[in-house]
Amino acid sequence: MEIDRVPSRLVAGERLSEDEASTVFEALLSGELDEAQIGCILSLIQARGVTVDELVGAARAMRAHVTPVPFTPREGEVLIDTCGTGGAAKTFNVSTAAAIVAAASEPPPGSGIRRVVVAKHGNRSRTGRGSAEVLAGLGVNIEASPEVQARCLKEIGVCFSFAMRHHPAMRHAAGPRRSLGFPTLFNLLGPLTNPARAPRQLLGVYRAEFVDLLAAALARLGSTAAAVVHGAGGLDEVSTLGPSEAAWVCAGQVHSSAISPDGIVARGSLEDLQAKDLAHGVDIVRGVLAGDAGPTRDIVVLNAGVALVVAGMASDLGHAVELASAAIDAGRASRVLDDLAKLSRA
Repeated sequence: MEIDRVPSRLVAGERLSEDEASTVFEALLSGELDEAQIGCILSLIQARGVTVDELVGAARAMRAHVTPVPFTPREGEVLIDTCGTGGAAKTFNVSTAAAIVAAASEPPPGSGIRRVVVAKHGNRSRTGRGSAEVLAGLGVNIEASPEVQARCLKEIGVCFSFAMRHHPAMRHAAGPRRSLGFPTLFNLLGPLTNPARAPRQLLGVYRAEFVDLLAAALARLGSTAAAVVHGAGGLDEVSTLGPSEAAWVCAGQVHSSAISPDGIVARGSLEDLQAKDLAHGVDIVRGVLAGDAGPTRDIVVLNAGVALVVAGMASDLGHAVELASAAIDAGRASRVLDDLAKLSRA
């Protein structure tokens, strides 16, 4: 395939095959394309909508360039990620709090699981309230090396993988992405490229039309299990404002089944979940992990519960939410955060 012809093919409305997309993004991530070519390719794909083939091919190329976390789960450990796309209605950082709660949750007898291990992949946000900023505000060293991250996973069951440190080849697209000023294919690729190779995932998306797309891509990429969700109120989380659209991935198959908070947690409002600024967002997460009750806790345990269902710790969401709530009430969630802050700086 002639890379120079790709923009004109896209202008003509052509789609790229998986292999072609992999070749194009391999060239991009290797520094073989100039900024005009990159901006053109990203804009044209965004304008007409990315296909599953293009997303899978690009993800395979990006995975080949990732700096990995050297961690292998031990027997009885289930590795999961709670990374989302961002770009949705702005709440406090739910997925970060849910990751810590999931890691602190104890499996019920007979589950066959020793513990859930969470490799939280994330980045900074244009709002300044992304997982990186929030965790830094909570005392975590977001610049921890892959080796330290692996130690965190082994010893306390959770780590933070700062996307910009694990995807150095992304520097080639940084200028065009910044200049374009709108979400591109790369916003969808981040959650598909966990540096610890987590085979299970709770993935929130900022637009409903991406639910089935991302689920199909995860199935093609070999995910063991996943839930791709878009929540009521425009959230890229499992929502407490109303039902969430969800696509579930299991052993290469995808099925749709909405998630309702009703009968599990109380419904809330968007105003209940919004953080005024970074300091407020940090305080909310710290308070939830310490046991604060109310709408912020409800959405955290709901998302942690879905993560535990994906991990196989519980088959029933109501039971999973009880396990997540117990992790908070017993003080384990708060201790996991403290341990992560200390060990990430070791």
